Amino acid sequence: MMKEHKFKPISGWPMLLLAIAFPFPVAMTGLPLIWIIGGFLELLILGGFIIVNPNGSKVLTLFGKYVGTIRQDGFFWANPFFVKRNLSLRARNFESERLKVNDKRGNPIQIGVVLVWRVQDTFRAQFEVEDFIHFVKVQTDAAVRKLAGSFSYDHVDDHDEITLRASEQEVNHVLERELQERLGFAGIEVLESRIGYLAYAPEIAAAMLKRQQAEAIVSARFKIVEGAIGMVEGAVKELQGRGIVQLEPTEKARLVSNLMVVLCSEKETTPIVETSA
Repeated sequence: MMKEHKFKPISGWPMLLLAIAFPFPVAMTGLPLIWIIGGFLELLILGGFIIVNPNGSKVLTLFGKYVGTIRQDGFFWANPFFVKRNLSLRARNFESERLKVNDKRGNPIQIGVVLVWRVQDTFRAQFEVEDFIHFVKVQTDAAVRKLAGSFSYDHVDDHDEITLRASEQEVNHVLERELQERLGFAGIEVLESRIGYLAYAPEIAAAMLKRQQAEAIVSARFKIVEGAIGMVEGAVKELQGRGIVQLEPTEKARLVSNLMVVLCSEKETTPIVETSA
């Protein structure tokens, strides 16, 4: 497979001086044939000027054959028969459409990515694919679909599992590697890629929101109960250790039950004071 190679043109300034000075001696001859030949040569000189802007390039071909690429910015002159194609080397942003796909568990999700890329090999970008910009868009969509099918949206049972929502760095790294493999064929360098939008599809969003809320409630309850057990254990030990009260097993069980209710209840508890009749 051919790759880009650099072409070194000559400076355009001496040729510009020649183009300015050349018509005068030709005009002084007074011969029509010399004028015609001189005018043709003048057009050839003028047709060889090339201007390359910063972070730009010129891809040169001669009668269908690739000659090279000018990457250096400036004012140059080259063979006027070269066909010169402009190709920008600037970094470009691409934000994909929000695709509706299924994740690893088959849940429908909506996902979109942001891609930062630039042309690295001008020969491949110009001649290996029909339209490299369209190629980037299509291959990005294909990579996003593959990524979504390789990971679950969120944790279910295994909290060490890599997921789209919780493992952003790992997922973006996989996405970047996949895109570079796909786009490298067209001479494209992937500078950065990341998930720009991620959500459940509307038809299951409400149900998944309830599941997430339930998981949050269970997790919070677990922490509350775990903390309450420690507080009750400490309270009973302190009461008995300081000799404040000696509790029988039935009394200890009642105390523990009351403390757990007070500490774990969502509502404020109302104390009941027992008094002897």
